[in-house]
Parts: sequence; C-alpha cells; structure tokens
Amino acid sequence: MTPDQKFTRYVRLSLAGFVVIFIYYLIADMFMPVTPQARVYHPVVQIAPQISGRVTKVLVNNNQTVKAGDVLFEIDSGPYKLALEQAQLALDDAKLQNKRLDTNVKALEAQISAAKAKLHEQQLLNNRGEALFKQRSISEQELESIKANFEASKSDVASLEAQLAEAVLARGESGAQNLALRHAANQLAQAELNLSYTQVRALSAGVVSNLQLLDGAYAVTGSPLLAIVANKADLVADFREKSLLNMKPGSLAQVVFDSRPGEVYNAHISTFEAGVSDGQLSANGSLSSTETSNRWVRDAQRQRIHLVMPDNAKLIANMPSGARATVQLLPESTIGQWLASAQIRFISWLHYIY
Repeated sequence: MTPDQKFTRYVRLSLAGFVVIFIYYLIADMFMPVTPQARVYHPVVQIAPQISGRVTKVLVNNNQTVKAGDVLFEIDSGPYKLALEQAQLALDDAKLQNKRLDTNVKALEAQISAAKAKLHEQQLLNNRGEALFKQRSISEQELESIKANFEASKSDVASLEAQLAEAVLARGESGAQNLALRHAANQLAQAELNLSYTQVRALSAGVVSNLQLLDGAYAVTGSPLLAIVANKADLVADFREKSLLNMKPGSLAQVVFDSRPGEVYNAHISTFEAGVSDGQLSANGSLSSTETSNRWVRDAQRQRIHLVMPDNAKLIANMPSGARATVQLLPESTIGQWLASAQIRFISWLHYIY
C-alpha cells in the first residue's frame, strides 16, 4: 500500500469516526444529555438586627456551626433597659390614675346623693310654699325665692350627674380591659420585646460565613451584619431546553462532583424550575425591548432542574455552597442507561486531570 493510499485511508477513517461521533452526540444530547453546569446551593440567611445600637459582644467565630436559637451577638442593652423601666413606670402611673378616677367617681356619687337629698328637701319646701301662697300666708316674693332654690337644686344635681358621666368615661372599663392600662401594657410589652432583641439569635441552623463584625460596630435596624449558610442543600443543573424534551420529574440521573473525582452518585429529577430571569418581565412603565442577534443560529436557552440524592443527602449537605458538579440524565432504555453510565464514568475519571 502506497503512502498516498495510507493517507487516504486515514482520512476516510477520520471522517467516518467524526460522523459516528457527531451522530452519537446528536442522539446522546436528545436521549441521555449531560451538563457540567451544575452546582450545590445552600440557602443563605442574612442576619439583620431588629433594633439599632452599639454591638457590645460578638459571640461567634467565622465558619462556626450554630444551632437555631444560639446568640450570635449582643447590642448595648442600656437604653432599652431604661425604656423598659419607663414603660413599667407608665403602667404603674396608669394604675394610680385609675385609682384617682375611681375615688373621683365615688366622690361625685356621694355629692349626687347629697344633692338629691337637698333637691327633695327643696321640692317639699316648694310644695309647702305654693300651698301657703294660696292661703295668702306668704308673699309672692317669698314663693319666688323658694322656687329659685328648688331650680338651683335641680341644676346642681344635673351638673353633678354630668360630671359623674365624664368621670366614668375617663375611667373606662375596669380590670385588664381598661384602655389606659392596655396602652401602658402594650408599651411595656414592646419595651420587653426590644430588650430581647439586644441578643441577636440564629433562627436556623447553619455555618457562620464571611464574618466581618467586630465589637463596637454600630448596628442599624434591618441592615445585615453577618450571614449563615443553612445546612439544607439544593442540587441544581442547567440543560438546554432541547435536551430536556424526553425527561420528566422522577427521571434517573447520575452525578459527579469536582471535589470527589472518580465517584459517581445516583440521583433523580425532583422538579423543573418554573422559569429563568430571561423570561421575567417587570412592570416598569417602559416599552418592550426586542431581542437582537447577529448569529444565524442563536445560543440555546438553558432551563434549570432540581435533583435529589436520597442515598447521599448528608454528602451534599456537607458540601460548600457553590460546589460544582456534572449531571448525566439517564434514558428509560437499558442500553441507553448503560451508555450514559459509561459516559459519566469517563467524565468522572477526567476530573482527576482537570
């Protein structure tokens, strides 16, 4: 065989190999897709104080594991203790004021009783005066004086009854339902709550990350001061839309992590992401913008799926957030699953190299 014939043979074999690989790629991308665009994500909880004040003590260290309820740092409690004492004084003052109002009500009730007794006396005098006037025993001037005293007594009773109604209204309901006591009790509860906020606690278990907080820093309400990486983990993978055509929730998958080369783990699809940021429209009052591309074949849109590893849940829970992985989806056919497993195992060994 001449050198030209050997070269021609090599070219033909190369072209045949390229065609076989290209066809395999097309089929594999449709029925057993693989993607290196996969990561482990942990929810990150930003810790922000609910009150403002000077940080007096940081009780955790960077990368420290914490449990829900652990105190992370403390804020100067002095002003909030004074506020609590002031609220307690306001409550005591409200109770004392109610006692004063009760005493005032009783005093007005006694005055009304005396005024009604005097009114009864003046009514008797008025009746007797009218009878005597008819008998010409008293003068008209004396009768008018008696009537004036009778009307004055009625006015006194009406005035005292109005004062009693106002005093009862100011006193309000008795017991815990009293409005003044409820206001004071509410202020006391708020002061106690604010004092409890001086100890900032973790609401979920996790690991403190990127801690930059030091004693003496000023905490502002609602401004995050540290972050906790939660123990819960989520494995996500991004595939081209076409590659997910034959996949559904529950489809089997195999996963290789960059940090654990040569190891292949079983998984399955749990859910498909509802959408991506490219498909989100905001009501911002602007006109719609069209997509522009100079490419004849545009880039394929990727969609995100979520996977679970029931047999290795603790493994991904202990991985750092952002850990990279490669995900191989398995078809339903036995031959396809064998080819896909061989493909992902080949990739897992490549991770020893790069």
